[in-house]
Order: sequence, then structure tokens, then C-alpha cells
Amino acid sequence: MDTAIVVFTRDLRLHDNPALHQACSAARQVVPLFVLDPAIKAPANRMHFLAGSLAELREALRERGGDLVIREGDTVAEVIKLARGVSADGIWIADDVSRYATRRHDALAKECEQHRIELTVTPGVTVMPPGALTPSGGGHFRVFTPYWRAWRAARWRSHCPVPQKIDTPPVTPVGRIPAAPDGASPDLIPGGEKAGRQRFVTWRKNLLEGYDGNHDDLAGDKTSRLSAYIKFGCVSPLEVAIGAVDRPGGEPFCRQLAWRDFYHQVTSAFPDIARKDYRPGPSWHQDAHALERWKEGETGIPIVDAGMRQLVAEGWMHNRARMVTASFLTRNLGIDWREGYRHFDSLLLDGDVANDAGNWQWVAGTGNNTRPNRVLNPLRQAQRFDKPGQYVRRYVPELAALDARVIHTPWKLDDREREQLGYPDPMVELS
Repeated sequence: MDTAIVVFTRDLRLHDNPALHQACSAARQVVPLFVLDPAIKAPANRMHFLAGSLAELREALRERGGDLVIREGDTVAEVIKLARGVSADGIWIADDVSRYATRRHDALAKECEQHRIELTVTPGVTVMPPGALTPSGGGHFRVFTPYWRAWRAARWRSHCPVPQKIDTPPVTPVGRIPAAPDGASPDLIPGGEKAGRQRFVTWRKNLLEGYDGNHDDLAGDKTSRLSAYIKFGCVSPLEVAIGAVDRPGGEPFCRQLAWRDFYHQVTSAFPDIARKDYRPGPSWHQDAHALERWKEGETGIPIVDAGMRQLVAEGWMHNRARMVTASFLTRNLGIDWREGYRHFDSLLLDGDVANDAGNWQWVAGTGNNTRPNRVLNPLRQAQRFDKPGQYVRRYVPELAALDARVIHTPWKLDDREREQLGYPDPMVELS
């Protein structure tokens, strides 16, 4: 094959990139391409992370003799236009499961057939491809535990080496990296493959061994914080799994990667996961004022407000806090999980249809939870995972001076002390 196009989507890396590896093995020349599709309305935080990741990817490709072509418009139209311009014989792209990605791949397949261009869809977004593991009765896994057993016993694909040389033909214009937008959260982590790989290596060395006992510690901040890098494919989920699984602490950590794969195979089978209940659940009511207080971290429940304020400040939230805040919105306030999903999606660096909607539905009792009536009591969660109150102090400064005995229940203070705090009374009564 003379010329191939590699369409980068959620695989913004050189290490263990099956699409790039296969294209470089099959073709004399390779054109790496990223399309900014206006159909994907990414919020400021993710655009900021994306801009940094694309800039680094372009630099890494240029170091190997290649380049990154940037286009803006409908992805399929831009891919075919470029393919005709460089006389491409083949197109490589990573598989994905969102409704947008599925439609994009279907449309691209039709166009490639019409123009007699070979299309190859590769794995790479997950450790195990969504359709690779199925229950004995067919269909998809609806419960995580049997999926985890199958995932752990499965044989993973081979790791793909980095191409040493990438020969990209001249393309004019090469296209500009999008500018990082205004309005992003103030404490965002940097995007890019280098930052992601370094974060994983450092965290693995210092904190992986204690992961099982520490990953729910809200104040300890001992989780990997790799979720944004995995979402954008700055690091390979397979490479992370391989690098962790056989080390102390690796098994419980890889269980979280399996949860991610689990929701991708659920989404592949149920593409409306972000719009419709996976299974029937409770009736919801509308309360715009309550929803707004929740978004602003002004519910009067310190552990909930700490999580919501961390989200605004960092474009990220500890996973335990995500569950607590989601449970409060759906179970305590009775507000539709889709409202929470949309708010999270507007701020999260790692915003991902499959993971986010799957987790929201799990908490709301409409998804894959085997105990759909489960409620996470915020006070019990606070006592278990932030007993000294350090997480609350970090994100709710009005309460920073309070003793651990009352920091999670400031409404128990006398009227004068409560007034001095400048912190709202709780929206609902908690037992």
C-alpha cells in the first residue's frame, strides 16, 4: 500500500496505538489526521486538555518525520476529502461505542466502499474490545462481577510498538492546533502523552501498592488521576493494565479498568445510555432551585458541597465523591439523573458517555446496579471516607476552622456560630 490515513480520535498517543502501528506497517506513507467536528460540542475544560494533547502529539509525530494534519468540519467528509487529495489506499481508525462514533463509522464505511478505499477499524480505546467478551447465553454482560471474571481470564491483545519512522507526504495546509479556550477550571492538569505516562509511572511507584486500602480516601488524593489521559487516549488503557496487574495493588486497580470496559460493552449494546433509562426506575420531579444549589455546591451538606466545588475548580472529582453527590441529587432530592449527567459532562476533563452515563444510572437505580434501591447516606459516607474532615476543609473554606466532630454537621451548631460561618442550612434533613 502506498498511502494510508490514520484518523486520531480518542487515541492521542504514539505508544500502543494499533491504528497507527498497523497503518505504518501496511503503507509507505502515512497521514495522521485529527478532525475538529462541530457535532462534538466539547466544553472548555476538555477543549483545553485536547489542545495541549494535540500540540504534543504533533510534536512527537514531527520528531519521527511525520506530522499531524488538522481539519475542521464533518469528520467523514474531511477524511474522504483528504483521502482523495493524497490518493490514500487505506484508512485506519480506532473503534468506539458512543452513538456519535457508531454513526461516524457507519458513514465512513459507506464512503470508503463508494471510493474503493480500504477501511480498518482497530481496538485501542479499551483494554478488551466491547464485543470481545459475551455471556454464555449471548448478548452482553448486564452485571459486573461475571464480566470481571471473564475480563480477568481473557487473553489481551499484543502491545503495539511505537513506529520509529513515519513518512508523511506534504499536505497543505497542515492546519492549526485549536487555541485553549477561556473559561476553563483554574486547576486543570496538563494534557498530552508525556504528562500521562509520567503520571502513571510516578503513581505506580509510590501509590499503587496501597491502592486497595486508599482509593476511597477522599482527602488522601491517592488515586491515579489517569482518567482524563485514558479518556483522550494519551495513555493506552491496555498498557496501563499490563503495567499494573502483576504488581502489589494491581488487581484492585485493574478492576476499575474493567468497570470502564464493562460500561463500554453496555453502551455498545444500549447506545441510548445517556438519554434513556437502561431499566425502569423511580419517577423524578423538577426543582430548578434545588438543582442550581447542588451545582453550585451550596446544598448545606459539606461532603456533597466539597465534591461539587472540586469539580468546578479542577474539572475532576474523586470517584467516591461522584457517587455521593450523584446519590444526593437522585435519591435525596429526587431529581432526574440526566440533569446531573449533563452538569458533570459540562465540566469533567474525563467526561465520557459510557462511563459517566453508566455510573449515573448505577447510582440512580436505573442501570446495572444489582441493588437498585441502594442509597448512599452522605453522613455515613463522610464518616467512612473523610472522618477528620480534611476533604471538606480543602474545598469548603467556610468550614475550615471547625472541629472534626461537627464539620460534617454544621447545622448542629448554635444559631450564632452558624451565622458566623456564612454557610447555608441543609436542603434536606438527613437521618
